[in-house]
Amino acid sequence: MKFENVTISKEANILYDGNITSRSIEFDDGSRKTLGIMLAGEYELNSIHESMIDIKIGELEVMLPAQEWKKVVGPATFNVPANSKYKLKVHSLVDYCASFIKY
Repeated sequence: MKFENVTISKEANILYDGNITSRSIEFDDGSRKTLGIMLAGEYELNSIHESMIDIKIGELEVMLPAQEWKKVVGPATFNVPANSKYKLKVHSLVDYCASFIKY
């Protein structure tokens, strides 16, 4: 997939001592995505907006609010509800693209 006519943030989003890194991209219509990498480990993240997480490569487990752990092997996609916390167990390097859905 190729994105055109975007603005890319020079500053990386760095979480968990660099185990999760991403760069934000913004489209002409104001929509936003992040492109990133996650290294093996266990993490808890927050989502303000509803998000669609597209896993390009890698393997992880995700626990969304009020759900059980679910295995995700790329290529695959899962959605995260707005205003929620979710947990990840990343088993191998994960290359991902997160799309933020604003209403």
